[in-house]
Amino acid sequence: MEVVKKLAILGSTGSIGRSTLAVVAEHSQEFAVVSLAAGRNVELLAAQIGQFRPALVSVQDEEAAARLRKILPSGNTLQIIAGPQGAAAVATAAGADLVVSAMVGAAGLEPTLTAIEAGIPVALANKETLVAAGSLVMAAARRKGVALLPVDSEHSALMQSMEGHRREDVKKLWLTASGGPFRSWPAEKLAQVTPAQALRHPNWDMGAKITIDSATMMNKALEVIEASVLFGLPVDRVGVYIHPQSIIHSLVEFVDGSMIAQLGVPDMRLPIAYALTYPRRLPLSGPFLDLGQIAQLTFEEPDLERFPSLRLGYEAAGAGGTMPAVLNAANEVAVAAFLEERLSYQGIPRVVAATMEAHTPEPLESLAQVLEVNRWARESAHNLIARKGAGNLS
Repeated sequence: MEVVKKLAILGSTGSIGRSTLAVVAEHSQEFAVVSLAAGRNVELLAAQIGQFRPALVSVQDEEAAARLRKILPSGNTLQIIAGPQGAAAVATAAGADLVVSAMVGAAGLEPTLTAIEAGIPVALANKETLVAAGSLVMAAARRKGVALLPVDSEHSALMQSMEGHRREDVKKLWLTASGGPFRSWPAEKLAQVTPAQALRHPNWDMGAKITIDSATMMNKALEVIEASVLFGLPVDRVGVYIHPQSIIHSLVEFVDGSMIAQLGVPDMRLPIAYALTYPRRLPLSGPFLDLGQIAQLTFEEPDLERFPSLRLGYEAAGAGGTMPAVLNAANEVAVAAFLEERLSYQGIPRVVAATMEAHTPEPLESLAQVLEVNRWARESAHNLIARKGAGNLS
Protein backbone atom coordinates (compact mmCIF):
# COMPACT_ATOMS: atom_id res chain seq x y z
CA MET A 1 0.00 0.00 0.00
CA GLU A 2 1.32 3.43 -0.98
CA VAL A 3 2.13 5.81 1.86
CA VAL A 4 0.03 8.99 1.58
CA LYS A 5 2.19 12.11 1.29
CA LYS A 6 1.01 14.96 3.52
CA LEU A 7 1.21 18.43 1.95
CA ALA A 8 1.36 21.95 3.33
CA ILE A 9 0.57 24.48 0.60
CA LEU A 10 1.64 28.12 0.82
CA GLY A 11 -0.41 30.21 -1.59
CA SER A 12 -3.27 27.76 -2.12
CA THR A 13 -5.60 30.24 -3.87
CA GLY A 14 -3.00 31.44 -6.39
CA SER A 15 -2.45 29.88 -9.80
CA ILE A 16 0.24 27.43 -8.62
CA GLY A 17 -1.73 26.53 -5.51
CA ARG A 18 -4.86 25.82 -7.56
CA SER A 19 -2.88 23.68 -10.02
CA THR A 20 -1.29 21.79 -7.12
CA LEU A 21 -4.69 21.00 -5.68
CA ALA A 22 -5.87 19.90 -9.13
CA VAL A 23 -3.05 17.31 -9.13
CA VAL A 24 -4.00 16.27 -5.58
CA ALA A 25 -7.65 15.88 -6.59
CA GLU A 26 -6.69 13.74 -9.58
CA HIS A 27 -4.54 11.49 -7.37
CA SER A 28 -6.34 11.66 -4.04
CA GLN A 29 -5.00 8.24 -3.05
CA GLU A 30 -1.46 9.68 -3.12
CA PHE A 31 -1.86 12.86 -1.05
CA ALA A 32 -3.47 14.44 2.00
CA VAL A 33 -3.56 18.19 2.58
CA VAL A 34 -2.72 19.09 6.19
CA SER A 35 -2.55 22.88 5.91
CA LEU A 36 -3.21 25.78 3.52
CA ALA A 37 -2.02 29.38 3.49
CA ALA A 38 -3.93 31.99 1.49
CA GLY A 39 -4.32 35.75 1.32
CA ARG A 40 -7.76 37.32 1.22
CA ASN A 41 -9.62 35.12 -1.28
CA VAL A 42 -11.57 33.43 1.49
CA GLU A 43 -14.40 32.29 -0.81
CA LEU A 44 -12.05 30.08 -2.80
CA LEU A 45 -10.20 29.04 0.37
CA ALA A 46 -13.50 27.92 1.92
CA ALA A 47 -14.18 25.73 -1.11
CA GLN A 48 -10.69 24.24 -0.83
CA ILE A 49 -11.24 23.56 2.86
CA GLY A 50 -14.50 21.76 2.07
CA GLN A 51 -12.84 19.57 -0.55
CA PHE A 52 -9.45 18.80 1.03
CA ARG A 53 -10.17 19.04 4.79
CA PRO A 54 -6.95 20.56 6.16
CA ALA A 55 -6.54 20.86 9.92
CA LEU A 56 -4.96 24.33 9.75
CA VAL A 57 -5.25 27.36 7.47
CA SER A 58 -3.86 30.88 7.50
CA VAL A 59 -5.12 34.10 5.95
CA GLN A 60 -3.65 37.56 5.47
CA ASP A 61 -5.33 39.39 8.37
CA GLU A 62 -8.05 39.28 11.01
CA GLU A 63 -10.65 40.74 8.67
CA ALA A 64 -10.13 37.87 6.23
CA ALA A 65 -10.24 35.39 9.11
CA ALA A 66 -13.58 36.79 10.28
CA ARG A 67 -15.03 36.52 6.76
CA LEU A 68 -13.78 32.93 6.47
CA ARG A 69 -15.39 31.92 9.78
CA LYS A 70 -18.74 33.29 8.58
CA ILE A 71 -18.56 31.21 5.40
CA LEU A 72 -17.54 27.92 7.02
CA PRO A 73 -20.17 25.62 8.59
CA SER A 74 -20.74 26.21 12.28
CA GLY A 75 -19.10 23.79 14.66
CA ASN A 76 -16.04 23.12 12.49
CA THR A 77 -12.78 22.45 14.33
CA LEU A 78 -10.48 24.02 11.75
CA GLN A 79 -7.66 26.13 13.19
CA ILE A 80 -7.47 29.54 11.49
CA ILE A 81 -4.44 31.81 12.01
CA ALA A 82 -4.31 35.39 10.75
CA GLY A 83 -1.27 37.45 9.86
CA PRO A 84 2.30 36.73 8.72
CA GLN A 85 2.91 34.18 11.48
CA GLY A 86 0.14 32.05 10.01
CA ALA A 87 2.11 31.11 6.89
CA ALA A 88 5.02 29.91 9.03
CA ALA A 89 2.61 27.80 11.08
CA VAL A 90 1.18 26.30 7.87
CA ALA A 91 4.70 25.51 6.64
CA THR A 92 5.50 23.54 9.78
CA ALA A 93 2.10 21.93 10.32
CA ALA A 94 2.20 18.66 12.20
CA GLY A 95 2.82 15.73 9.90
CA ALA A 96 3.71 17.70 6.75
CA ASP A 97 6.01 15.67 4.49
CA LEU A 98 6.41 18.36 1.82
CA VAL A 99 5.80 22.11 1.68
CA VAL A 100 4.67 23.59 -1.63
CA SER A 101 5.97 27.16 -1.54
CA ALA A 102 3.77 29.05 -3.99
CA MET A 103 3.21 32.43 -2.35
CA VAL A 104 3.90 35.34 -4.69
CA GLY A 105 6.77 37.70 -3.95
CA ALA A 106 9.06 38.21 -0.97
CA ALA A 107 6.24 37.22 1.41
CA GLY A 108 7.13 33.60 0.69
CA LEU A 109 10.71 33.90 1.97
CA GLU A 110 10.19 33.56 5.73
CA PRO A 111 7.75 30.61 5.72
CA THR A 112 9.92 28.78 3.19
CA LEU A 113 13.01 29.21 5.36
CA THR A 114 10.94 28.16 8.38
CA ALA A 115 10.05 24.91 6.63
CA ILE A 116 13.69 24.27 5.70
CA GLU A 117 14.87 24.93 9.26
CA ALA A 118 12.22 22.44 10.44
CA GLY A 119 13.74 19.84 8.12
CA ILE A 120 10.77 19.64 5.73
CA PRO A 121 11.46 19.26 1.98
CA VAL A 122 10.20 22.12 -0.19
CA ALA A 123 8.67 22.12 -3.66
CA LEU A 124 9.68 25.65 -4.59
CA ALA A 125 7.54 27.78 -6.88
CA ASN A 126 8.38 31.05 -5.12
CA LYS A 127 11.40 32.18 -7.14
CA GLU A 128 11.81 35.32 -5.02
CA THR A 129 13.04 33.14 -2.14
CA LEU A 130 16.21 32.23 -4.04
CA VAL A 131 16.51 35.63 -5.72
CA ALA A 132 16.46 37.61 -2.48
CA ALA A 133 18.26 35.20 -0.17
CA GLY A 134 19.73 32.47 -2.35
CA SER A 135 22.95 31.74 -0.49
CA LEU A 136 21.16 31.75 2.88
CA VAL A 137 18.45 29.39 1.66
CA MET A 138 20.85 26.97 -0.02
CA ALA A 139 23.12 26.92 3.04
CA ALA A 140 20.14 26.15 5.29
CA ALA A 141 18.99 23.37 2.95
CA ARG A 142 22.47 21.81 2.99
CA ARG A 143 22.74 22.13 6.76
CA LYS A 144 19.36 20.47 7.30
CA GLY A 145 19.74 17.93 4.51
CA VAL A 146 16.51 19.20 2.95
CA ALA A 147 15.61 18.76 -0.71
CA LEU A 148 14.61 21.82 -2.74
CA LEU A 149 12.56 20.65 -5.71
CA PRO A 150 11.91 23.28 -8.38
CA VAL A 151 8.32 23.82 -9.50
CA ASP A 152 8.92 26.57 -12.06
CA SER A 153 8.54 24.87 -15.44
CA GLU A 154 11.96 26.14 -16.56
CA HIS A 155 13.89 24.93 -13.53
CA SER A 156 12.02 21.64 -13.42
CA ALA A 157 13.00 21.19 -17.08
CA LEU A 158 16.63 21.86 -16.22
CA MET A 159 16.56 19.34 -13.39
CA GLN A 160 14.93 16.73 -15.63
CA SER A 161 17.42 17.37 -18.43
CA MET A 162 20.37 16.95 -16.06
CA GLU A 163 19.10 13.69 -14.55
CA GLY A 164 21.76 11.00 -14.99
CA HIS A 165 24.45 13.46 -16.11
CA ARG A 166 27.46 14.82 -14.26
CA ARG A 167 27.17 18.46 -13.21
CA GLU A 168 30.79 19.05 -14.24
CA ASP A 169 29.81 18.16 -17.82
CA VAL A 170 27.30 21.01 -18.00
CA LYS A 171 28.51 23.94 -20.10
CA LYS A 172 25.48 26.23 -19.98
CA LEU A 173 21.84 26.33 -18.92
CA TRP A 174 19.29 27.81 -21.34
CA LEU A 175 15.95 29.10 -20.11
CA THR A 176 13.18 29.66 -22.61
CA ALA A 177 10.73 32.57 -22.61
CA SER A 178 7.57 33.07 -24.62
CA GLY A 179 8.38 36.73 -25.19
CA GLY A 180 4.96 37.65 -23.83
CA PRO A 181 2.28 39.63 -25.66
CA PHE A 182 4.57 42.45 -26.83
CA ARG A 183 7.40 40.47 -28.42
CA SER A 184 6.69 41.85 -31.90
CA TRP A 185 5.27 45.26 -31.00
CA PRO A 186 7.07 48.34 -32.37
CA ALA A 187 9.16 49.88 -29.61
CA GLU A 188 7.30 53.21 -29.79
CA LYS A 189 3.98 51.44 -29.13
CA LEU A 190 5.15 50.08 -25.76
CA ALA A 191 4.57 53.49 -24.15
CA GLN A 192 0.81 52.94 -24.57
CA VAL A 193 0.60 49.43 -23.04
CA THR A 194 -2.31 49.06 -20.62
CA PRO A 195 -2.64 46.58 -17.74
CA ALA A 196 -5.44 44.78 -19.58
CA GLN A 197 -3.18 44.24 -22.60
CA ALA A 198 -0.24 43.10 -20.46
CA LEU A 199 -2.42 40.58 -18.61
CA ARG A 200 -3.29 38.73 -21.84
CA HIS A 201 -0.48 36.16 -21.91
CA PRO A 202 -0.39 34.18 -25.17
CA ASN A 203 0.39 30.76 -23.66
CA TRP A 204 0.17 30.54 -19.87
CA ASP A 205 -2.62 31.09 -17.32
CA MET A 206 -0.93 32.78 -14.37
CA GLY A 207 -1.59 35.30 -11.62
CA ALA A 208 -1.51 39.03 -12.37
CA LYS A 209 1.94 39.81 -10.97
CA ILE A 210 3.68 36.90 -12.71
CA THR A 211 1.87 37.68 -15.96
CA ILE A 212 3.15 41.27 -15.94
CA ASP A 213 6.64 39.99 -15.10
CA SER A 214 6.40 37.68 -18.10
CA ALA A 215 5.47 40.61 -20.35
CA THR A 216 8.46 42.69 -19.17
CA MET A 217 10.71 39.58 -18.97
CA MET A 218 11.44 40.38 -15.33
CA ASN A 219 10.11 36.88 -14.70
CA LYS A 220 12.99 35.55 -16.79
CA ALA A 221 15.46 37.85 -15.03
CA LEU A 222 14.41 36.38 -11.69
CA GLU A 223 14.60 32.86 -13.14
CA VAL A 224 18.15 33.46 -14.38
CA ILE A 225 19.21 34.36 -10.85
CA GLU A 226 17.25 31.42 -9.41
CA ALA A 227 18.87 28.97 -11.83
CA SER A 228 22.33 30.26 -11.01
CA VAL A 229 21.69 29.76 -7.28
CA LEU A 230 19.82 26.47 -7.51
CA PHE A 231 22.28 24.72 -9.82
CA GLY A 232 25.45 26.38 -8.55
CA LEU A 233 26.60 27.97 -11.82
CA PRO A 234 27.81 31.55 -12.39
CA VAL A 235 25.15 33.74 -13.96
CA ASP A 236 27.10 34.12 -17.20
CA ARG A 237 26.49 30.39 -17.76
CA VAL A 238 22.72 30.87 -17.71
CA GLY A 239 21.28 32.08 -21.01
CA VAL A 240 17.83 32.89 -22.38
CA TYR A 241 16.14 32.09 -25.68
CA ILE A 242 12.78 33.48 -26.71
CA HIS A 243 10.69 30.51 -27.76
CA PRO A 244 7.16 31.71 -28.59
CA GLN A 245 5.58 28.25 -28.71
CA SER A 246 6.42 27.47 -25.03
CA ILE A 247 6.92 23.77 -25.87
CA ILE A 248 10.61 23.43 -24.92
CA HIS A 249 10.78 24.61 -21.31
CA SER A 250 14.56 24.72 -20.93
CA LEU A 251 17.73 23.18 -22.36
CA VAL A 252 21.03 22.00 -20.92
CA GLU A 253 24.13 22.42 -23.07
CA PHE A 254 26.98 20.03 -22.32
CA VAL A 255 30.71 20.42 -22.87
CA ASP A 256 30.67 18.10 -25.89
CA GLY A 257 28.23 20.40 -27.69
CA SER A 258 25.13 18.25 -27.21
CA MET A 259 21.89 19.71 -25.81
CA ILE A 260 19.14 17.97 -23.87
CA ALA A 261 15.73 19.60 -23.51
CA GLN A 262 12.42 18.87 -21.79
CA LEU A 263 9.26 19.33 -23.86
CA GLY A 264 5.60 19.49 -22.91
CA VAL A 265 2.40 21.45 -23.30
CA PRO A 266 2.31 24.70 -21.27
CA ASP A 267 0.57 23.18 -18.24
CA MET A 268 1.90 23.80 -14.73
CA ARG A 269 0.48 20.49 -13.50
CA LEU A 270 3.44 18.73 -15.13
CA PRO A 271 6.29 20.30 -13.12
CA ILE A 272 4.12 20.37 -10.00
CA ALA A 273 3.39 16.66 -10.18
CA TYR A 274 7.06 15.89 -10.84
CA ALA A 275 8.06 17.81 -7.70
CA LEU A 276 5.33 16.21 -5.57
CA THR A 277 6.38 12.63 -6.27
CA TYR A 278 10.03 12.95 -7.39
CA PRO A 279 11.63 10.75 -8.65
CA ARG A 280 8.38 8.98 -9.61
CA ARG A 281 6.07 10.35 -12.31
CA LEU A 282 2.30 10.48 -12.02
CA PRO A 283 -0.02 9.79 -14.94
CA LEU A 284 -1.99 12.96 -15.65
CA SER A 285 -5.08 13.69 -17.69
CA GLY A 286 -4.46 15.54 -20.98
CA PRO A 287 -3.97 17.55 -23.02
CA PHE A 288 -0.72 15.96 -24.17
CA LEU A 289 1.94 17.14 -26.57
CA ASP A 290 1.39 16.05 -30.18
CA LEU A 291 4.56 16.81 -32.12
CA GLY A 292 2.82 16.00 -35.38
CA GLN A 293 0.51 18.96 -34.86
CA ILE A 294 3.32 21.46 -34.21
CA ALA A 295 4.27 23.34 -37.34
CA GLN A 296 7.59 24.63 -36.01
CA LEU A 297 9.67 25.41 -32.94
CA THR A 298 11.51 28.74 -33.19
CA PHE A 299 14.13 30.47 -31.08
CA GLU A 300 15.61 33.95 -30.98
CA GLU A 301 17.85 35.94 -28.70
CA PRO A 302 16.08 38.49 -26.50
CA ASP A 303 16.38 42.18 -27.33
CA LEU A 304 17.67 43.83 -24.15
CA GLU A 305 16.56 47.25 -25.39
CA ARG A 306 12.98 46.02 -25.71
CA PHE A 307 13.27 44.02 -22.46
CA PRO A 308 15.46 46.11 -20.11
CA SER A 309 14.21 44.14 -17.10
CA LEU A 310 16.19 41.11 -18.28
CA ARG A 311 19.34 43.23 -18.49
CA LEU A 312 18.68 44.50 -14.95
CA GLY A 313 18.47 40.90 -13.74
CA TYR A 314 21.93 40.11 -15.08
CA GLU A 315 23.26 43.35 -13.57
CA ALA A 316 21.78 42.54 -10.16
CA ALA A 317 23.24 39.03 -10.27
CA GLY A 318 26.62 40.44 -11.28
CA ALA A 319 26.58 42.89 -8.37
CA GLY A 320 25.57 40.07 -6.04
CA GLY A 321 24.95 40.28 -2.32
CA THR A 322 21.83 42.25 -1.49
CA MET A 323 21.29 43.68 -5.00
CA PRO A 324 19.00 40.87 -6.26
CA ALA A 325 16.74 41.49 -3.24
CA VAL A 326 16.54 45.16 -4.23
CA LEU A 327 15.70 44.22 -7.83
CA ASN A 328 12.90 41.95 -6.66
CA ALA A 329 11.39 44.34 -4.10
CA ALA A 330 11.44 47.36 -6.39
CA ASN A 331 9.84 45.33 -9.15
CA GLU A 332 7.01 44.18 -6.87
CA VAL A 333 6.20 47.79 -6.04
CA ALA A 334 6.46 48.96 -9.64
CA VAL A 335 4.25 46.16 -10.97
CA ALA A 336 1.60 46.93 -8.34
CA ALA A 337 1.69 50.60 -9.37
CA PHE A 338 1.32 49.66 -13.04
CA LEU A 339 -1.67 47.42 -12.30
CA GLU A 340 -3.23 50.32 -10.39
CA GLU A 341 -2.48 52.62 -13.37
CA ARG A 342 -0.16 54.83 -11.32
CA LEU A 343 2.86 53.95 -13.46
CA SER A 344 3.33 53.22 -17.14
CA TYR A 345 4.48 49.87 -18.50
CA GLN A 346 7.88 51.32 -19.44
CA GLY A 347 8.08 52.92 -16.01
CA ILE A 348 8.42 49.51 -14.35
CA PRO A 349 12.08 48.87 -15.32
CA ARG A 350 12.88 52.57 -14.85
CA VAL A 351 11.76 52.47 -11.22
CA VAL A 352 13.70 49.23 -10.68
CA ALA A 353 16.85 50.69 -12.27
CA ALA A 354 16.63 53.90 -10.21
CA THR A 355 16.19 51.92 -6.99
CA MET A 356 19.17 49.72 -7.83
CA GLU A 357 21.30 52.78 -8.59
CA ALA A 358 20.56 54.12 -5.11
CA HIS A 359 21.74 50.93 -3.41
CA THR A 360 25.26 49.82 -2.54
CA PRO A 361 25.23 46.00 -2.36
CA GLU A 362 26.44 44.26 0.77
CA PRO A 363 27.41 40.61 1.31
CA LEU A 364 24.39 38.49 2.20
CA GLU A 365 24.64 37.55 5.88
CA SER A 366 21.24 37.10 7.54
CA LEU A 367 17.50 36.95 7.03
CA ALA A 368 17.11 40.13 9.09
CA GLN A 369 19.40 41.92 6.65
CA VAL A 370 17.40 40.66 3.66
CA LEU A 371 14.14 41.81 5.24
CA GLU A 372 15.59 45.25 5.97
CA VAL A 373 16.90 45.59 2.40
CA ASN A 374 13.49 44.51 1.13
CA ARG A 375 11.83 47.18 3.29
CA TRP A 376 14.26 49.88 2.12
CA ALA A 377 13.87 48.98 -1.55
CA ARG A 378 10.08 48.94 -1.35
CA GLU A 379 10.03 52.31 0.39
CA SER A 380 12.48 53.79 -2.12
CA ALA A 381 10.44 52.53 -5.07
CA HIS A 382 7.23 53.88 -3.54
CA ASN A 383 8.89 57.27 -3.08
CA LEU A 384 10.13 57.31 -6.67
CA ILE A 385 6.65 56.63 -7.97
CA ALA A 386 4.98 59.12 -5.65
CA ARG A 387 7.54 61.87 -6.11
CA LYS A 388 6.20 64.97 -7.83
CA GLY A 389 8.83 64.72 -10.56
CA ALA A 390 8.28 61.04 -11.26
CA GLY A 391 7.08 61.82 -14.76
CA ASN A 392 10.51 61.00 -16.13
CA LEU A 393 10.06 57.48 -14.75
CA SER A 394 6.62 56.91 -16.20
